[in-house]
Amino acid sequence: MLGGDVWLILAAGGCIVLAVVLIIRLKLHPFLALLCTALALAVARGMAPDRAMGAVQKGFGDIMGGAGLVVALGLTLGTMLQLSGAAASLAGATVGAVGPRWRPWGCLLASLVLGLPLFFETGVVLLLPIIAALPLRGALGSGDRDGRQHLRLMLPALAGLSVLHALVPPHPGPIIAVDQLGAGVGPTLVLGVLLGLPIAVLAGPVFAGLVVPHVAASHVAVSHITGGTAGKAHPTPWPSPWVALAVVLLPVLLIAAKAVPALGQNPVLALLGAPPVALLLANLVALTVFFAPRRGRGNGAHGDGAVNWDALWHQAMAPAAGILLSIAGGGAFKQVLVEAGLADTLARIAQQGAVSPIVLAWGIAVLIRLATGSATVATITASGALSAVAGTSGVAPEWLVLAVGAGSLFFSHVNDPGFWLVKNYLGLSTADTLKTWSVMETIVSVTGLILVLAASHLF
Repeated sequence: MLGGDVWLILAAGGCIVLAVVLIIRLKLHPFLALLCTALALAVARGMAPDRAMGAVQKGFGDIMGGAGLVVALGLTLGTMLQLSGAAASLAGATVGAVGPRWRPWGCLLASLVLGLPLFFETGVVLLLPIIAALPLRGALGSGDRDGRQHLRLMLPALAGLSVLHALVPPHPGPIIAVDQLGAGVGPTLVLGVLLGLPIAVLAGPVFAGLVVPHVAASHVAVSHITGGTAGKAHPTPWPSPWVALAVVLLPVLLIAAKAVPALGQNPVLALLGAPPVALLLANLVALTVFFAPRRGRGNGAHGDGAVNWDALWHQAMAPAAGILLSIAGGGAFKQVLVEAGLADTLARIAQQGAVSPIVLAWGIAVLIRLATGSATVATITASGALSAVAGTSGVAPEWLVLAVGAGSLFFSHVNDPGFWLVKNYLGLSTADTLKTWSVMETIVSVTGLILVLAASHLF
């Protein structure tokens, strides 16, 4: 590498450390911290003010106009699934379809179905309270006085949600990486599902069975979780689980159908298969199916029989603001990295053959994940930095998307908001959360890299 390349890599690394300090030590919101970091890098590289601001605005706008639509529509769909009782109906039917001793596998299946169109945090809030409320007498052995049985069910659910969040469109991370690296949405979705299934099995039921007996102070706060969310979120009667399943699978099937050459040439199906349009259609179908027949019943309804649309939209839209601003800030930082020349530097390193492009993609995402704590920010930054690599590496861009996604999950720890969300729902100490959740995320990440490397050589 040239001296300028070394300085650029050091400056980029220093700015990532700066982001950590601003977020962890000074308690700045990630959106503000990432904007400060982007401008600091621009100054370190001597970028002209107009060029620096242009990069910040472009990166922010690209994310809001692309993945921002997917995030917002996914969150609103998740809220409707929650408030209508469709999520509880589908989760209950999925978990209840198996015997007590197979319930960890049922919880994994429930997370893989429910998590397809939902943002990770939404899936956690929807699914874990339902699992916490399950009666477990006779399941998984004797007694549940210390919460270990519920933990054996929750870890597989978290594994399924994590795998989908990192590897499968229309989740925002994979959608962003697909756009940055020039991959196809449909092929990435299919490959992500095929590789994600064995990863989720290993990190979920298999790992949970091994680690839970060694968690010394496991205590799932069942009454707190169910009382706080599940007990007041679902009307009676619940929708049919088959109807709920149809709504959940609708956007995924439309996106996958667009990838089929014979179907994707149809202009109508091509439009419906675009992730924002597919999720918008799922939102409209959910409104029609779940809320029109039950006016005046359950949450979000007036006593006069009319649905309280203001309350519904407030609950659906409010959570999107912080998430959208955070990932848009990551987009701004990413674009400054690209303008500063990091993408070209990494492309030259990959072309020299010293490092496999897949390993390079995974490793960059791992470093950013460890530094910033955000899987989505890691995906945005890594895929943007690798944009010049995708066209010259000789590796199909879909494999790079999956490698970045796997790297973005590596060892969630105390600078990850998801770490504290999961810790709260599992009711564990910080040490036990590191032993369970953080190790589980690392298994997903490392296994993902191994499978992507192997599959890229076979296909």
